[in-house]
Amino acid sequence: MPAVNYRPDGDVVVLQIDNPPVNALSLAVREGLTDGLRRAAADTAVKAIVVAGARGSFAAGADINEIASGLVLKSPITREIQAQMEATPKPIVAAIEGAALGGGLELALACHWRIAANGAKVGLPEVKLGLIPGAGGTQRFTRLTGPEAALEAITSGAHLPAPRALELGVVDALADDVVGEAVRFARRVVQEKRPLRIASDVAERITGVNPEVFAAFRKKIEPKARGQLAPWRIIDSIEAACMRPKEEAFRLEREYFNECRDSPQREALVHVFFAEREARKIPDVPADVEPLAVRRVAVVGAGTMGGGIAMCFANAGIPVSLLDVTREALDRGLGAIRKNYAASVARGSLTQQRMDEALSLIRGVTEYEALVDADIIIEAVFEDLQVKKEVFANFERVAAAHAILATNTSSLDIDAIAATTSRPEKVVGTHFFSPANVMRLLENVRGTRTSPQTIATVMALGKTLGKVPVLAGNCDGFIGNRMLQFYGAEAEFLLEEGATPEQIDGVIESFGFAMGPLAVRDLAGNDVGYLIRKSRKLPPDERRSPLLQRLVEQGRLGQKTGKGFYRYEGRTRIADPEVLELIEGVSRELGIERREIDDREILERLLHPLVNEGARIVDEGIALRASDIDVVYVNGYGFPAYKGGPMYWAERAGLTHVVETMRRLAPSHGARWRPAPLLERLAASGQGWKGAQ
Repeated sequence: MPAVNYRPDGDVVVLQIDNPPVNALSLAVREGLTDGLRRAAADTAVKAIVVAGARGSFAAGADINEIASGLVLKSPITREIQAQMEATPKPIVAAIEGAALGGGLELALACHWRIAANGAKVGLPEVKLGLIPGAGGTQRFTRLTGPEAALEAITSGAHLPAPRALELGVVDALADDVVGEAVRFARRVVQEKRPLRIASDVAERITGVNPEVFAAFRKKIEPKARGQLAPWRIIDSIEAACMRPKEEAFRLEREYFNECRDSPQREALVHVFFAEREARKIPDVPADVEPLAVRRVAVVGAGTMGGGIAMCFANAGIPVSLLDVTREALDRGLGAIRKNYAASVARGSLTQQRMDEALSLIRGVTEYEALVDADIIIEAVFEDLQVKKEVFANFERVAAAHAILATNTSSLDIDAIAATTSRPEKVVGTHFFSPANVMRLLENVRGTRTSPQTIATVMALGKTLGKVPVLAGNCDGFIGNRMLQFYGAEAEFLLEEGATPEQIDGVIESFGFAMGPLAVRDLAGNDVGYLIRKSRKLPPDERRSPLLQRLVEQGRLGQKTGKGFYRYEGRTRIADPEVLELIEGVSRELGIERREIDDREILERLLHPLVNEGARIVDEGIALRASDIDVVYVNGYGFPAYKGGPMYWAERAGLTHVVETMRRLAPSHGARWRPAPLLERLAASGQGWKGAQ
């Protein structure tokens, strides 16, 4: 079958891209477009050309496998096809259905006009792969929309709905029958003898732009884009579109693209892209297992987490019953949901209509009997095993026979919870991350008897909710929190030995995290961390630093009390001499001689224990693959995506370095800190994580 169909429609030819599943611009597509354009241009009976996509989608971008190779693409490349389009004297109209993303949108931008279906989406998401648009995307988009809109859209990689794209000038009209309307539009252009509109020549919105626009935007994105390459090169390229001659601006875009393509950041982000897709594959769940249809959902617990989970389902168009046993708690939870939606409307990220639609799908209830029609019930109550068992006993009483019973626990034993029911095969962990309506990770946790259908259902549900689902095995803390305990503990040991809170957090934030470990503690509440710590037992050869307990005893609970590891003015953290005195006092009590600790040692001592425990988790089968751990940490714990996740980062740096760090720490820290056997084997053999499969 050809990758591009040549379909005459009277005096108009439709070139239809047909490259399932997403019409990626592979070499076969590019060759087909080149041949089709040449044939249509040479045929005197053809007066105009429409470029469209098969199966309800235009083109979702370049072939990701070609990008992953890092090699120069084979000719014809997209830029050559665009030049061919712009040199064609016959009108070319893009008929955009479904998605026109990345290279797909760049192709459409080289057409003379663009007609989009009402439900279509367009965008240039290359930044998410550590790239910038390399086929004139920053240039043509900016010329059509102006720099302000281009800066926002391209540095975020946002998918723009068709109505917004029309407002910005990216598309020229909307239609229901988009291919039919594109053909009719092309005929009108011919009949009216309209001059061809070449986007790369449009200049109205880039003339007389104030350079301060770019300086202000650089300042605006600094907190989020710190350490990354692609966002800054996107700004440089858009600035060039407005400030440099056309030929020079296009040349600079290509140079910036090549720089990003050859960057380790691009390799890391492509790794994350493929890892997220691989995480959906569960080897022992056959592909023919049909997920349960989820038409109605119930969430128990109307606190911050429960309310956020309810919003996830409402946002996906799924009716949800939110239960709390007291009307006061329920009303407080529903009020918080309304406030969250209203804030989104005020920011302009949500319309009032979408807010009203979502709220109409959330029903507050106070009786368990109201959950009888739910296909899945998710418990989101206090993180206490006995409390959760009591809730599941109520599920046993009222839930429909087919219903899945899920717990939002972040660390508790799934099998112990399942034991309270007569249907352990229906019990599963669905660990949402806070705030649940924002965070992308969904850590699903299988119990010993969780059925394949239950697993298939919650993995599919993650996709429905727009989450990134990962399956974990059942153990204390599962994947993410089991590893995190070593990270937090080592931060406190470093404080005892001579580091300061601002040095530790500064090292981690310079690495690419939004917040360091101690700032995160203050944000979450040191009292909360202390309670969790007290519930966990340590092996006899390990100890805990007394620092956290001392802070709590002195009322230094974090941001909520205005002081923790730092002093706070609003949310601004300030180094506090009183904390340093407290730390130095603990060092003296423990007989630890404080010393200067360099930044590299801090980074390795914080991150290498994460990797070491990750290796144990892979070896035990708690994580199916090392890349699943990367997905968890990038999407749930703030590990910088452009570093690829902890396991990828460590492999690139050399697993032997992790082994060396753990050998140094184990004598003073305990047996759990020894190098993981799998890590030692892979380091000795020179193999990466693929050797663990």
